[in-house]
Amino acid sequence: MGIEFGYMSLVRVKSVLLMAGVTFALVLFAQLFELQDFKSLSSLFSAGKIEVGQDSFIYHNSSRNSTYHSVLDAANVNVADLVSTDTEASDEIVSRVLNAKGDSEPENIKKFGDTLDDDLDPEDEFPSNDFLELNNNTKVLGVIEDNSLKQENPPEFELQVSNYTSDSDFSPKNDIVMGPGASPPPNLQFFSTSPENLETNSRNDVNSSALSTSTMGKDAEDMLTKNESPKILDLSNLVNDSSVSSIPATKERVKEPKRMVVPISKMNDMLLSGYASYKAVKPRWSSAVDQELRNAKSMIENAATIEKDSHFDVSLYRNFSAFKRSYELMEQVLKVYVYAEGERPIFHQPPLKGIYASEGWFMKQLKSNKRLLTKNLNKAHLFYLPFSSRELEIALYVPNSHNRKNLIQRLSDYVNTVKTKYDSWNRTDGADHFLVACHDWAPAETWNIMANCIRSLCNSDIKEGFRFGKDVSLPETYVRSPQNPLRQLGGKAFSQRRILAFFAGSMHGYLRPILLNYWENKDPDMKIFGPLRKAKGEMTYVQYMKSSKYCICAKGYEVNSPRVVEAIFYECVPVIISDNFVPPFFETLNWESFAVFVLEKDIPNLKNILLSISKTRYRLMQQRVKRVQQHFLWHSRPMKYDVFNMILHSIWHNRVFRT
Repeated sequence: MGIEFGYMSLVRVKSVLLMAGVTFALVLFAQLFELQDFKSLSSLFSAGKIEVGQDSFIYHNSSRNSTYHSVLDAANVNVADLVSTDTEASDEIVSRVLNAKGDSEPENIKKFGDTLDDDLDPEDEFPSNDFLELNNNTKVLGVIEDNSLKQENPPEFELQVSNYTSDSDFSPKNDIVMGPGASPPPNLQFFSTSPENLETNSRNDVNSSALSTSTMGKDAEDMLTKNESPKILDLSNLVNDSSVSSIPATKERVKEPKRMVVPISKMNDMLLSGYASYKAVKPRWSSAVDQELRNAKSMIENAATIEKDSHFDVSLYRNFSAFKRSYELMEQVLKVYVYAEGERPIFHQPPLKGIYASEGWFMKQLKSNKRLLTKNLNKAHLFYLPFSSRELEIALYVPNSHNRKNLIQRLSDYVNTVKTKYDSWNRTDGADHFLVACHDWAPAETWNIMANCIRSLCNSDIKEGFRFGKDVSLPETYVRSPQNPLRQLGGKAFSQRRILAFFAGSMHGYLRPILLNYWENKDPDMKIFGPLRKAKGEMTYVQYMKSSKYCICAKGYEVNSPRVVEAIFYECVPVIISDNFVPPFFETLNWESFAVFVLEKDIPNLKNILLSISKTRYRLMQQRVKRVQQHFLWHSRPMKYDVFNMILHSIWHNRVFRT
């Protein structure tokens, strides 16, 4: 009897250990998937639900969307098996779960930067953030950010907060006061997202704040606030980020809104004042190229007015006359010097496939363009720093270290090499140098050591130091086939697009779970999913984009997403839900003519916002998407006005107007 009792006890102990091991494995996989802001994973084995954050909205059991079920599916384990007392199978179950990779292949994604099937959605921004940490209670905590790395000994700047009249009047009279170098733009102001203010802030035909007074809108705003995402622009987070050295204490400070964003209308204003408020470093000695740039600036500013063009829709551009003249002058005048220094693959060997491919294709096509390149330093208008932010991460970042100092040091060493060997950097302190970087960490890595350079960045976030008049927004293009980057281009005619709105993607960041909470399986017109996996008889990711009127471009860990360019690629009107995101070629394109901008807090009103767009207006926007498409396409060899030339033009444009 005693022996039998002991055996049963041993079985129970082994079962408990099995369940503990499986639970730990699931938490590790939750860590691997980087579920940002998920405060706890509770009731893993009860009804297949996960409670998310302090709001505890339920992320329902789904083999398509549930992280822990994807792990179990990959391990070929049923939930019932987890509570079984079958001791003979226990070792096998534990081994299968611990070794399962689930739906995502992190090693492959990290190596190649994209998914492995053309019909899958891009696993964007992975692995952008450090992995999650576990405490003693094995609860998943928020992503730990190394704020010291975001500002590697940055010059301090101060946000002057004064003279507020109300909650909706959150525009400080005194702008940010900066030290020289790497700080946010001096014209940056912070704006309230209160309904009263937002109604006057948008000049889009579709006013995304028109319905923001609803209870659901307030609930969404509360969810965003309670998630306490470090990516939300608010003063307390800026202070915690060490981004602001000090904020003067005032009585009015208690009136500050909890969340602040810069709407697209205010970005328009900031762009107009950006060139006047930001001045490049004055050259230490004169050069013939300076006069050439001044002449170009004068000719662009005095370009003859073009009201119609047989090859362009002039409504797509802020100032088509100036753009066309500027582009022509770039082709006639511009010369670029490319530094030969730098070891591969960090330098000179960027990826040509995946979500970071923009930096690779740009480098490849620039280096093969004999008309643009010069070996004479004195004739160069621009100097290219040929590094890959993606390869830098792959080569040097230690997973889970939460430390990028060695990455920054490598770039610093490179700049020091250039400074020592050439006078070109020292003439302008790097103001006539530029970089093209698509990885999410690029703004932080280049913040200080390349502070004066023109930075072409996919992560074009105003909150993270994007500076109008100096930096340019780089399109994040998901290249599925380097041999044929235009494969599957296009989509159905507007009359055949039966789906109102589509989104599918991994739950990167705080915003996407909120999007799914409101719209997943809630409305037949709204096809909103988590990770979309290829299944027989079901539409693929690409088919959904080709068949939808509107494609939802929801931010991930950072503001940028390849979905913006993908929507244009598949001729679907982009709906951008990413506060403080500066869209690509912003200095040239009139984005509000062909895209919809929805504030994050207006997610509950998403369908009403889209339905408020008339059929005539939608048809016009969709036609404009097709017209603007030429500016976002990679060709095996560059073509006029394609994405390579548009990136180069944005850099040229800022160089000209900083003289």
